Amino acid sequence: MRLLMVRHGITDWNAQGRYQGQSNLPLNSEGRKQAEALARRLSQEGISAVYTSDLQRATQTAQAIAEKQAAPLVFEPRLREIHFGRWEGLTHDEIGRCDPVALAEWERDFPRAAPTGGETLAQLTGRVEPVLKDIREKYMDKTILLVSHAGPMQVLLCLALGLPVEKFWQFQVAPASLSEIAFYPAGAILNLLNDIHYLEETA
Repeated sequence: MRLLMVRHGITDWNAQGRYQGQSNLPLNSEGRKQAEALARRLSQEGISAVYTSDLQRATQTAQAIAEKQAAPLVFEPRLREIHFGRWEGLTHDEIGRCDPVALAEWERDFPRAAPTGGETLAQLTGRVEPVLKDIREKYMDKTILLVSHAGPMQVLLCLALGLPVEKFWQFQVAPASLSEIAFYPAGAILNLLNDIHYLEETA
């Protein structure tokens, strides 16, 4: 199975460096252009199904791509970004001023600590791992597109490649980027990571 993974296009909060989490922001004008560029890039890929987070920045990206595909669009809440709780809408500096103790603990032990009112890395992993299992069982030898967010995509990369999820931060996943993993009986191969060259036409 080929798994194509796309991070949603950019939003205003992405551009401002704000923690977005499960806040339901739309794409901004640049993000909509990025989604269209992705749709053109993927138009010849022969995708069998498009799985997307149900947050609108992801669904808007997925819908732009799916319009050029003869593939069903599957809305999957388990592919949402990690929940940042009270930190959503704030920058790192703002969090440092209003919630310094929790931020220090999260940065010291991010696999187990959670943002105030939010999720841990273990909780994120617990909901995205079954999605990968379901897709692999249902679509053997097919090409599937998954549209999600940085956190879930980084975790999925670790799970696919047999790495501890604590290493998820070592994968850079930019807005509107494309990555690809091929699954074989002996294991998975990372064919593409964080490709954004097709976005040059939107600049």
